[in-house]
Amino acid sequence: QRDRPVKVWGKADPGERIEVSFGGETRSATTAADGAWRVELPALKASATPRSLRISGSTTVEFRDVLVGEVWLCSGQSNMEKQIGPRAGQRPTDNWEQELAASDCPTLRLFQMPRKGVLKPPAVGLCWVPSTPENLKATSFSAAGWHFGRELTRVLGVPVGLIHSSFGGTRIEPWTPHEAFARVPSLAAFAQAPAGTKVDGIETSTLYNSMIAPLAPYTLKGFLWYQGESNCMNADTWIYADKMRALIEGWRAIWKDEMAPFYFVHLAPWLYSQRETKVHPLTELALPMLWEAQVKALEIPHTGLVASSDISPDVRDIHPTNKRDIGLRLARLALSRDYGIPLGLVDAPRFRKLKASKGTLRIHFLNAEGGLRTRDDKAPAHFSIAGEDGVFHPAEARIDGESVVLKSPAVPKPVAARHAFHEASFPNLMNAAGLPALPFRTDTWKVEIERAVPTEVPAAGAVPAGAPSPANAAPAASPAAHTAPTTQAPSSAQGDKRGK
Repeated sequence: QRDRPVKVWGKADPGERIEVSFGGETRSATTAADGAWRVELPALKASATPRSLRISGSTTVEFRDVLVGEVWLCSGQSNMEKQIGPRAGQRPTDNWEQELAASDCPTLRLFQMPRKGVLKPPAVGLCWVPSTPENLKATSFSAAGWHFGRELTRVLGVPVGLIHSSFGGTRIEPWTPHEAFARVPSLAAFAQAPAGTKVDGIETSTLYNSMIAPLAPYTLKGFLWYQGESNCMNADTWIYADKMRALIEGWRAIWKDEMAPFYFVHLAPWLYSQRETKVHPLTELALPMLWEAQVKALEIPHTGLVASSDISPDVRDIHPTNKRDIGLRLARLALSRDYGIPLGLVDAPRFRKLKASKGTLRIHFLNAEGGLRTRDDKAPAHFSIAGEDGVFHPAEARIDGESVVLKSPAVPKPVAARHAFHEASFPNLMNAAGLPALPFRTDTWKVEIERAVPTEVPAAGAVPAGAPSPANAAPAASPAAHTAPTTQAPSSAQGDKRGK
């Protein structure tokens, strides 16, 4: 990593003197009783000139072809793990043959962390390799991560190193340092559980111990995170924001960088309610409630969220094949915020405030400078409004500059609005940068996210640790409750026929 002290560490015999040399600089250390040693090289300027890192003690180790530039860690579950090209049980990424053929980039370096930190032949991992078609295939490197790194390389003109450490089908808790749970009061059950025991049906910190901790304190710039599907299936709602806080603050503490950028991906629409399961059978509002938690996590300093609702035309595929736009949107966040590149709008529109007037509701948005528009030049879709009775009806919507005005003959006195608040929503509203508006609701009424479990089926782990009861519902601020139907797809009046 350029422009900051570079940590180099390892093990040798106790009491052994170690010298580390790179770029004309030499630093030394004496190993501790357990053989551990660590030095810091001074901050280095970016360089694409291959040089050698030499480590000498009783023996000598030399790493050749070492570059200096920007280093990012990419992690999460299967959508971060998904590589360019075919993957068993999944559709390949879009245009994968052309992307692989054009993937030669000698200054983009890739480090693949194997699952559970264990390398199994013939897999390639635990070493830096340049971006080539052969290496992308051999490592099964993250497609979203690769597109992010390729764009940084192109725009910044410096080498970029990506560390990829993901595991499909995993929840956030195993990625979180155990000590980090104690930072968040609602996660006390996780903090108090002895190591190796299960909380809410899962062992905590196991993947952190095997796939993240071994990478620290490798000097890097920031983190990319693409995860949440498994927590949604576990009926997480607001508490997922607390789990995000524990993860982010825990990783930053391990790297001793409280403001390391942490950018994550909004989950794409998918039919969670149609999963065949006897544990946590979800309604169509479970995913929107997790979306709400993801937006809540933006309160954590130096975080960013990229939208994904427009890149997944098939809501029956939990692995959207368009990973290029995800990577590019993550790159735009980093380029704008961390490298000072003037790119205009890089954040998706999201709810700012609501104003009621004469039977209408006006929705004001953040990140709407330059005005709002729609992807298909039609009226904004997927808006609904409700009165004091808490019953939502499809709303007529029109754009007025940086706001949207809503009305419905069925709701003469509206008090609340929702946008794309359904697992199969495909909203068309976007800002001048072409980024889709994030789903939201203005109410805090109770939302049922789980369907009734048959009495003969035990609802094991039905309420995640620290979540309110019953049904892990959001806190109710009004006696009016809106319970989503469990079988009805969005109506065509809302502009979405996907999944019907």
